[in-house]
Amino acid sequence: MTDLLDVGRVAALNDILRRSLSGGTLVLTAGVVALGRERQQTILDAIAAFDRFEPDNDPYGEHDFGAVEAAGEHILWKIDCFDGDRVLTILLVGEY
Repeated sequence: MTDLLDVGRVAALNDILRRSLSGGTLVLTAGVVALGRERQQTILDAIAAFDRFEPDNDPYGEHDFGAVEAAGEHILWKIDCFDGDRVLTILLVGEY
């Protein structure tokens, strides 16, 4: 079982990455890149503002996944940790 302090720290680090794009790497899929910088910024703003974490969509309390509608698109985002490095991936639902 994961220690609650560890989960809280993971959630806090994920929130920092999601809100400020610091503390990790941002990956945009080809579909998101094709939308252009203005729509990408709208999507990033929507992801940064996301705060609807509930047991149904965040069962481990890590704030590592979400779905938003922004810039006329259905967007998924996911934060993974690889060897201690956080990666925020943003994709169109159709690319999943």
